[in-house]
Amino acid sequence: MASILPVAKAASVNPLKSSQPLGAAFAFLGVAGAVPLFHGSQGCTSFALVLFVRHFKETIPLQTTAMDEVATILGGADHLEEAILNLKARTKPNLIGVCTTALVETRGEDFAGELAAIKSRRAADLAGTEIALAQTPDFDGAIEEGWSKAVKAMIETIARRGPAQRRNEKRVNLLPGAHLSVADVEHLRAMVEAFGLEPVILPDIAGSLDGTVPASWVPTTYGGTAIEDIRTLGEARLTIAIGEHMRAPAARLQEMTGVEFALFRQLSGLKAVDRLVRLLGELSGRPAPASIRRRRAQLQDALLDGHFHFSGKRIAIAAEPDLLYALATFFIGLGAEIHAAVTTTGGSRILEHIPCDTVKVGDLGDFEALAEGADLLVTHSHGRQAAERLGVPLLRVGFPVFDRLGSQHKLRVGYQGARDLIFEVANIFESARCEPTPESLDPFRYQENEHERRPASAIGRH
Repeated sequence: MASILPVAKAASVNPLKSSQPLGAAFAFLGVAGAVPLFHGSQGCTSFALVLFVRHFKETIPLQTTAMDEVATILGGADHLEEAILNLKARTKPNLIGVCTTALVETRGEDFAGELAAIKSRRAADLAGTEIALAQTPDFDGAIEEGWSKAVKAMIETIARRGPAQRRNEKRVNLLPGAHLSVADVEHLRAMVEAFGLEPVILPDIAGSLDGTVPASWVPTTYGGTAIEDIRTLGEARLTIAIGEHMRAPAARLQEMTGVEFALFRQLSGLKAVDRLVRLLGELSGRPAPASIRRRRAQLQDALLDGHFHFSGKRIAIAAEPDLLYALATFFIGLGAEIHAAVTTTGGSRILEHIPCDTVKVGDLGDFEALAEGADLLVTHSHGRQAAERLGVPLLRVGFPVFDRLGSQHKLRVGYQGARDLIFEVANIFESARCEPTPESLDPFRYQENEHERRPASAIGRH
């Protein structure tokens, strides 16, 4: 069991984490026809927008209530109402996802009450648009917490309560965590469909942030989970949640609808993916398709080929808790050791299960200090300076990755994703390997020649 080392300094040096409202907006972006709305200043929204655009290289429909000094002091209910009505009139969204920020949370306003009053007072004007509230102050949590709160808010706001009149025996709810990429979500959809099952994914970033270009400009998200699918989540046979931070939304859905859930802490290892395949087989009553069995055999071969490159390697990882756990268990399974582990927040229950002695809650400054002597750094693009200073190769993971193209299409779950990750990391080790020279293999090789070249006076003195 890992010991959690809390933050021990007053300021961050090259921050590791991104804010909780950014994580909530990320989840809202996975719903069709949605617009995330930051309830705060323009600066809060602009910072998140820059990170989204740099990571995805796409247009991101992120809006703000643009709180000013007077509204911050007197209350922002009027700004919130005006922003919601403007979005409804101009973009006609299916969903407005309200993400609170530290600016308004610090004042302690009753956001749920204000939003309920706006919905009641403006019911006719807001007809056809769902409004979900995620209370996500910047000073607490990070991306995973914000994502979890947004998914839970959408379930509570949109999903029908009570047990469904009928169950669709082929329908499966998928609740992917914030640490999964567009390619990961798309791959999981294909795996479920390969068993003849019908997945409903919330949020479905593979449908909205996959890099496709719409025929005309759209002011909202142009893909993702349909509102009607969220409304009927209770008709599914089972919910599959991926990542510890998705436990709360899955449990809330079970409370509301009676749909039980299965939680997977990670899907980057052979045993974990075997468990998922076995579960899908039980739900469908079918054996695993030949294509999935083939990919499993390829992963087994990759494990055999790759463990020579990983054995004894020291890995330093800085990431969100669930991503940190998934990566750490992956590297341990291949014979590497976790040299340093740094994460964003200390509240996740998954941290104590990470296979190392200590996990530091900190920033990339802490990471750089702890990573001295590592063979590989694993973190997002803001870790590139530390990698340069330490002279250690960097594997870019998580959010944001802005100095490489196609990060959202990197597959790292399932048999195929684990296979590809083995090859990617092994090739990094290969490219960083120094070839031995004759001198390094035999330090006495040129001893006689060197003795002959030395001056006679010097030889006499010795």
